[in-house]
Amino acid sequence: MTRRKKTAHLVYAVHLAALAAPILPCVAQDDVAAFYRGKQIRIVVGSAPGGGYDLFARVVARHMAEHIPGRPSIIVQNFPTAGGMVMTNQLFNVGPKDGTVMATPINGIPTAPLLQPRAARFDPTKLNWIGSTNREPYVAYVWHTVPVTSIAELADREVVVGATMPGTTMVDFPLLAKDVLGLKFRIVRGYGSTPQINHAIERGEVEGLGGIGWSSVKAQSAHWINERKIRVIGQYGFKRHPELRDVPTMLELARSEQDAQAMRMLFARTEYGRPYFVPPDVPAERVQALRRAFDATMRHPAFVADAARLRLEIDPMTGEELQALVAHLAGTPPEIVARVRAALEGK
Repeated sequence: MTRRKKTAHLVYAVHLAALAAPILPCVAQDDVAAFYRGKQIRIVVGSAPGGGYDLFARVVARHMAEHIPGRPSIIVQNFPTAGGMVMTNQLFNVGPKDGTVMATPINGIPTAPLLQPRAARFDPTKLNWIGSTNREPYVAYVWHTVPVTSIAELADREVVVGATMPGTTMVDFPLLAKDVLGLKFRIVRGYGSTPQINHAIERGEVEGLGGIGWSSVKAQSAHWINERKIRVIGQYGFKRHPELRDVPTMLELARSEQDAQAMRMLFARTEYGRPYFVPPDVPAERVQALRRAFDATMRHPAFVADAARLRLEIDPMTGEELQALVAHLAGTPPEIVARVRAALEGK
């Protein structure tokens, strides 16, 4: 073949590749649409009905289908056993792994294999993270009749706080603050949901809550805030929330870099407040379609307005950002992991 013919063939091949390149994503999207058309997606919530995770999931479910190729229907189911641990184990090991089930576990799940290795039978880095609805400050608060006005007072005065189960921020956050900072939280576990704890606070069974999302407080107990029935004494975010400028973060109270490292490992949950995933082995094009549908949902005016009506704050994280953060947490130094685990186990 002459040099001129070789050049002509090369140019022709380049033109073919250029023409084919934009077709490939379209073909993949057509395949995704064909798969989802007429199907139903389940969003499985790893906590009880009525809590923050449940409220967010139901708003997401109402809007996300419009952005998924093929427009499947979406329903929400609750599977609160062990804070979503059983749900995550099952989806990771059994599935279904076809993209018809999306899960929103409690935000302790990404670090569960580090902190609860005997119970967690999954690798969080192999889950396909779809995104998170919000970065969210978590707070500790007391009922207005409790004679405590600042977090520093818990060095001397015990506060009784309600909680659901281990692995939740209601248990883990005050436990670590107790161990690292010497704060006297006494945690009463076993409540079925946040609304049950709220009733217990009103009845005087417990004095407050040691670790809960601020947006959940505003969504479920706005009247408490408006009527000054509760007093926020501490927050767990990496920085102070604009609405809580006068409330110190636990990180500000760290007495050493080792203390700060331990708290950053656990309190990273505030960065991915409400995470969503699909199991491993879901076809890549469906994972991508769900991620982009999630992103589009977070930006859509109807979704934003719906969330605002429920006083749910939206500050989303993409699936790619969440995937990278989960991978970073998985690489936490063993000595820091051991310290946090000992604190959560009460050792």
